[in-house]
Amino acid sequence: MPDYGRGLGFGVFPTPEAGKLDEVLTLARVADQEGLEYVGIQDHPYQRRFLDTWMLMATVLARTERVRVFPDVANLPLRPPAVTAKAAASLDVLSDGRFELGLGAGAFWEAVEAMGGARRSPKEAVDALVEAIEVIRLMWSDQPSVRFDGHHYRLAGVKPGPPPVHPIGIWLGVGGPRTLALVGRTADGWVPSSGWATPDKLPDMHARIDEAAVAAGRDPSGIARIYNVWGKIDGTGGFLQGGVAQWVDELTELSVEHGMDTFVFGPSEDPVRQLQRFAAEVAPAVRERVARHRGGAASG
Repeated sequence: MPDYGRGLGFGVFPTPEAGKLDEVLTLARVADQEGLEYVGIQDHPYQRRFLDTWMLMATVLARTERVRVFPDVANLPLRPPAVTAKAAASLDVLSDGRFELGLGAGAFWEAVEAMGGARRSPKEAVDALVEAIEVIRLMWSDQPSVRFDGHHYRLAGVKPGPPPVHPIGIWLGVGGPRTLALVGRTADGWVPSSGWATPDKLPDMHARIDEAAVAAGRDPSGIARIYNVWGKIDGTGGFLQGGVAQWVDELTELSVEHGMDTFVFGPSEDPVRQLQRFAAEVAPAVRERVARHRGGAASG
């Protein structure tokens, strides 16, 4: 598996529980102050214990200064893409360019349908995702008005704006063959999770992305590879469950041998203390180890 040579990034994946708002905001503050790059927030509007992801992202951006924020990933069946594009651009303007857009085709269809969303077949969900990406980019364009006539979404002469203040990345949280090819053809990044995209599955997934990218005339190294990882520092053993040294070894391997460049940490317990250790002990050591590996490879 190639090392794509991209700069490394690290972040946190806080659970957006309304009853733990203070903890969520503390995690965002730790990420902001301790040199991490991202706060990724899951989007499950039908989860009664969760705050609305977009309202929470706005709050996190308002209370931080440098960290970037993204939905990890936005629930497309309950978030019309034209309105999503407007909200994303607005957050980017309000935060001076600190917003990225993670986007998913949808899951938990009974819950989506119960909340008024459409139940989609796997093919329909992918088709809608393809259309949504085009709609979102049209809504971010500098055209005076835009039109789109798709099966799932339409634009009938809407006037885009305001534009984002930086080129917002569209990162897809997907894992099927057709959607991985979509990442390669058109997306700016890929956001899998270690729970279902286990390290042994990454080589085939990267290959599908890269093959589609090359066929579309794109450089695979231009596609960000963001990995949501769960675990515990000084856990009981196993993948991402050991001490700091094990975490550094495993994240370094994931970067230089398995193609991932950004790691968004979801602590399994004691989140604030775990994130502080991740930021202070794990992330800097991984950056240093990967830099040494790349320097050695370049000189050898």
